[in-house]
Amino acid sequence: MDYLPMFAKVKGRCCLVVGGGEVAWRKSRMLHKAGAHVRVVAPSLSAEFGELIERGNIDHVCGDFSESDLDGVFLVIAATDDNDVNALVYELASQRQLFVNVVDDTQRCSFIVPSIVDRSPLIVAISSSGQSPVLARLIREKLEGLLPQHLGSMASIAGQFRQQLKQTVTTLSARRHFWEKAFSGRFAELIATGQPEAAKTELTRLAKTGLTQGEVALIGSGPGDPGLLTLRALQLMQQADVVLYDYLVSDEIMELVRRDAELVCVGKRAGYHSVPQEETNRLIVQYAKEGKRVVRLKGGDPFIFGRGAEELEVLADAHIPFQVVPGITAAAGATAYAGIPLTHRDYAQTAMFITGHTKPGTEALDWSTLARGKQTLVIYMGLLKSEYIQSQLLAHGRASDTPIAIIERGTQSCQKVLKGQLTDLAELAKEAASPSLIVVGEVVSLSEKLHWFGERETQAADNAVVSLA
Repeated sequence: MDYLPMFAKVKGRCCLVVGGGEVAWRKSRMLHKAGAHVRVVAPSLSAEFGELIERGNIDHVCGDFSESDLDGVFLVIAATDDNDVNALVYELASQRQLFVNVVDDTQRCSFIVPSIVDRSPLIVAISSSGQSPVLARLIREKLEGLLPQHLGSMASIAGQFRQQLKQTVTTLSARRHFWEKAFSGRFAELIATGQPEAAKTELTRLAKTGLTQGEVALIGSGPGDPGLLTLRALQLMQQADVVLYDYLVSDEIMELVRRDAELVCVGKRAGYHSVPQEETNRLIVQYAKEGKRVVRLKGGDPFIFGRGAEELEVLADAHIPFQVVPGITAAAGATAYAGIPLTHRDYAQTAMFITGHTKPGTEALDWSTLARGKQTLVIYMGLLKSEYIQSQLLAHGRASDTPIAIIERGTQSCQKVLKGQLTDLAELAKEAASPSLIVVGEVVSLSEKLHWFGERETQAADNAVVSLA
């Protein structure tokens, strides 16, 4: 980050603009709108300045720039077409430790004026750190269409209610929950439909009802690529007080969690310290009963070999409200990124998902069904049992030359694909690391042809492919 984003209060402060052309006029108008007392130094002014001067609070110092023009100034903008003058303004302002901006010269800027979406008092600023102003402007134009005008009114009414709320809702966490509920509920709807008085009444009602009940969101984070996260998942991750997450959740996705949320790792991984499922269940209930917004974040989809249903049963028994946000399971995401379709009219009419890690004493897999040809078999958590899986599939009739793939860390930038035949499965598994997905079926033969083109094609060197075929 080359610049620290900040909003300066210039209301009533003297701000200097050096230059009298169109660019200087735009900067002066911006400062005037923010309530600044604008001092413009230039031998002459363009016609656009006339209206600003008539409104008052703008002084024109007719003449060339001199050091004394910096007296009593809070910040400076140099907007002349003379490089020598701009350089002089920058040097003298810098010596006085003043904020200074030379238009279109990032080397002579101690601050940058961003592109602005104005929904006062709500302000959105976009900056490219001076590298691509046009790109910043295009982004601003997109945001102008996305952010409704009534957001300003919503922010103003919320600001007026803050002190009153502190008297009835005493903790910071509870107040944050209050506003999150207000901004996504009826209060927001009343503002949007032009009913500000009814909206104020709704805030009062909401404050009296209390927000002591915690809730849980069971979220599937997908196989690892943050671009595959659902919008609903991201919204809830940004609202969470506490996040209980698994080892399978990628670092890139964890970076999207709200910064001040409490993070608790409850992952399970062979050969490493693991949190028992009973302890995970206890923690979820405990945090929810404390009135917190809890996110239980799982890799893939929580209802596909993720024990999500077991955790929800515990919540239901404890009468704790919950919701489920599905995620893209590894079988869909990892195979797609590896160019392996789960079904294909010529190769596979069915796809079956199984796990290589079952509850002790409960394994009862029908290997004769799993070993049928013309179907895709996707095996989660199967590395440790790869030799057993290979032997059972061969013993029950699956062809020895059936194509297979092991996809390690699917969809992530470090994705690795190992390919061979069914007789190679156990050997290939020794080269793979968890988390990995095993795919057995004729569809694997399509991976070279259907692997991502374009942008991901340029990453082929990073996504290593090992083959024993």
